[in-house]
Amino acid sequence: MTAHPAPPPTQFDHRITVFASDEEFLAAALPFLDEALATPGEPPPVAIAAPGNLDLLRDALGSDAKGVVLVPHAEWYTGSAANAVAQGAGYLAANAGPGGRIHLLMEPVWGGRAGRSPREAAEWIRYEALANLLFAPLATTALCAYDSRVAGPAVVAAARRAHPDTEVYEDPFRLAAELDAVPLAPLPADAERLPGPAPSADAVRTWATVQGLPAADAELFATAVTEAAAVLGPLDGAVLWGEAPACVCELRAPRRVDDPLAGFVPPPSAELEPGQGLWFARQVCTYVDVRDDREGTSVRLQFG
Repeated sequence: MTAHPAPPPTQFDHRITVFASDEEFLAAALPFLDEALATPGEPPPVAIAAPGNLDLLRDALGSDAKGVVLVPHAEWYTGSAANAVAQGAGYLAANAGPGGRIHLLMEPVWGGRAGRSPREAAEWIRYEALANLLFAPLATTALCAYDSRVAGPAVVAAARRAHPDTEVYEDPFRLAAELDAVPLAPLPADAERLPGPAPSADAVRTWATVQGLPAADAELFATAVTEAAAVLGPLDGAVLWGEAPACVCELRAPRRVDDPLAGFVPPPSAELEPGQGLWFARQVCTYVDVRDDREGTSVRLQFG
């Protein structure tokens, strides 16, 4: 395992609360929001939560509710962990006070008909861990609220390891590396190898269209593949498999990425610059798995 530097000094106040009833939710959320409302010169706090919990907050806050921004959590968390990074960074840039000062109450989405898969849960814990690095320079106060009735004990236990206010908190680099140590599934026998040192956008687009992706999605997938390939440099190979919506491309490069934040750091402007292709790939793909080994790096992109 590559040694990483110690996490930087942080202004980011990243907390967790776990609740199993309406009363427990309010017991944690109301003091947090009161703390925000009592902070002079700070923008209105934001409560991102399940609709039922937002209703509880409206009733409990009374007239103070007008001073809190209430957001249904399915409107905030709309896709992958990288999308959550983009949403948070964008909101802070547009609405936070000096130095990123604002209070955010954040309840992840764990419900739905099937809940989150183990893979989705692992990606979310990676986001929680890397948030300690990504938002370290900002004076933002975040309280992550986990409903144990929905998230379950394994997810809660993992999430606690990503929050500095717990006794089981772990170095974010170490926790991210642990998640990245899980081997990827072997390549399927019917995987199609692309010719040449770099994948052609036309070849990827044509293949994805044949597999059933709509034209716009095929274009996004092809761009994600070529942008990621440009970051990696000369490749040892590229393979494609799957069918719509779960089209997959794996890129193999002789150099190591060796950075758990690769593709998670928002670009400074809307225009992508050299080296930022993994950010684009993480924004449009459901999963982007990066695995380093002694011979180099594999990057596996799954569109749907």
